[in-house]
Amino acid sequence: MIVFRLSKQMYADDLSGKGAEIAGGRWNSRSRAMLYTSQSVALCVTEIAVHVPLGIIPENYMLIHIEIPDNEIFESKKLPSDWQLFPHSDSTQQLGDVFLKNKKFLVMKVPSAVVKGDFNYLINLQHPDFKKVKIIKKEKISFDQRLFVR
Repeated sequence: MIVFRLSKQMYADDLSGKGAEIAGGRWNSRSRAMLYTSQSVALCVTEIAVHVPLGIIPENYMLIHIEIPDNEIFESKKLPSDWQLFPHSDSTQQLGDVFLKNKKFLVMKVPSAVVKGDFNYLINLQHPDFKKVKIIKKEKISFDQRLFVR
């Protein structure tokens, strides 16, 4: 299965999950490394757009195509009722932290809070099969300014 990730050019080869480890995210607490990817390029762009202040057009970004084994994907049957809140709640971080700690699955499929019906794929770097995760393509990407300027 191919998933996508957008990152600054200087981090295009970095699959360490260090950014999520430092800052935490919707699905992981600080100090827990996790690699966030998306099912589509459009979802990646939308995820960037909601995190960048209006008026700032992101520059020097790369689109990374990542291959993951599709037999290693976990999808929770029950999400916390507040999973879509902004700012995100601790309940989603707790779910992600348990996923990381258990190491039963390489990938957790979660719904996007930004685009209903789309999914993000969260990769557990501590899973034994992480070595099967491969960057297969990188390309420079530019953003349409209409997404960022009003």
